[in-house]
Amino acid sequence: MIEALGYEFFRSALAAGILSSIVCGIIGSYVVVKHMISVAGGISHAAFGGIGLGYFLGVDPIAGAFWFTLGVATLIWGLIDRARQHIDTLIGAFWAGGMAFGILCLSLTPGYTPDLFSYLFGNILLVPSGHLTLIAFLCAVVVGLVALLYPALQAIAFDQEYASISGLPTRIFNLLVLLLIAVSVVVLIQIVGIILVIALLTLPAAIIRPFSNTLKGMMIGATLTGMFITTTGIYLSWIFDVPSGSTIILLGVTLYFLVLCYKEVIFRVKTPKVHSE
Repeated sequence: MIEALGYEFFRSALAAGILSSIVCGIIGSYVVVKHMISVAGGISHAAFGGIGLGYFLGVDPIAGAFWFTLGVATLIWGLIDRARQHIDTLIGAFWAGGMAFGILCLSLTPGYTPDLFSYLFGNILLVPSGHLTLIAFLCAVVVGLVALLYPALQAIAFDQEYASISGLPTRIFNLLVLLLIAVSVVVLIQIVGIILVIALLTLPAAIIRPFSNTLKGMMIGATLTGMFITTTGIYLSWIFDVPSGSTIILLGVTLYFLVLCYKEVIFRVKTPKVHSE
């Protein structure tokens, strides 16, 4: 395994995994606490429309996904209050519509259509240095904003109604969170791909949640968990010559189920037994 560090692409993959884990830990914790997993899923799959649009316009597909996903997140924010009774349908429409729009744009793009497998399922071993710089920049933006606004975000995460009564602009903060989710999706597209991005965004936070009593602790724990999952997954994919994205996700799923089993065992141990006479 040590010899793998001699390759630049492998070092870039590890750096991308660590940076993406920071984003996953911070934003994923908020997503899990606020039960926004379906919203994050809708935004992540809508990003495919931006990739298709980027190819159609002849620009970087990741740049297309970035601006398109920000637009989708803003649109969801604008409609979410008006469609509160039909939120699942709204998210499903963006989920399917974004994918369909991307396919349409690709079909209309003249010339050779590139292999989109890496965008759908990711390949962290092929992250170019230019995109690594973009991931680092976006990661810094996420960390800076969350650190600056943490008290307000924490209040809204656990009791939005009370935060609103206290005078916090909850709608603006909700928009900010949706935009940060969109940024996170763009960061993770090349790590695990659009299909699996929602798993990496939520699994580290879900794994660490039973062991954390605060949002800050959950963010730190989820970040460290994400780093373990991504780096270990990269090494395993290198050793066994298997897709990196799916390896990372399967490792995360395995850890999640181990945590569930641990919780069940602890619950049974702590639950007093009732003896019938």
